[in-house]
Amino acid sequence: MAERTVRRQARGLKRMAEILDAAEAVIAEVGYPDMTTNQVAARAGVSPGTLYQFFRNKEEVLDGLVARYTVDRAEYWTARLAAVTPDIPLEALVGQLVDESVRFKSESPAYWSLLYGTATGDRFAAASQRLHDDVALRIADMLRRRSPGLPEERARLMGTMALAMVKAVMPMVTSSPPERSAELVAELKHLLIRYLG
Repeated sequence: MAERTVRRQARGLKRMAEILDAAEAVIAEVGYPDMTTNQVAARAGVSPGTLYQFFRNKEEVLDGLVARYTVDRAEYWTARLAAVTPDIPLEALVGQLVDESVRFKSESPAYWSLLYGTATGDRFAAASQRLHDDVALRIADMLRRRSPGLPEERARLMGTMALAMVKAVMPMVTSSPPERSAELVAELKHLLIRYLG
């Protein structure tokens, strides 16, 4: 009996992940405001009724994606934070962060759509702000770990500004031809090094 329950839970978690994968693809194509649960169900290959067993509406799908991104990014930042010491050159730290942002942007376009937010709904804007605050705080933690004497409030401001710079440049990076993208990435790294140095 217990084994059957565990298998059922594993199938349920797998189905939830498939639905969230589908939602991510739909958001990347049409944006969250235009996403419907029927589109997500069709993309996941399930009936709308099956989707509703896991998510009652599109807002709950959004909550699921935000939770997934928060956990995924927390794991990334925790691993990255452990490697940061006062000895790490700022150029290396910035290079790693920008390169990871470019990689993650190409693999998870819906995350960036959510991170940028929108004026179409308070719930979406609140989800966007939660993601933004979490990333800015992680950057601030890295800065303080690299420079232990850096005041917490200053680190938070710098984390917020660094994230704003990345967010501002990332759409240009991903929509440009490869050679132009490489130039923009190099310039973004230079800008961050000058600002954070």
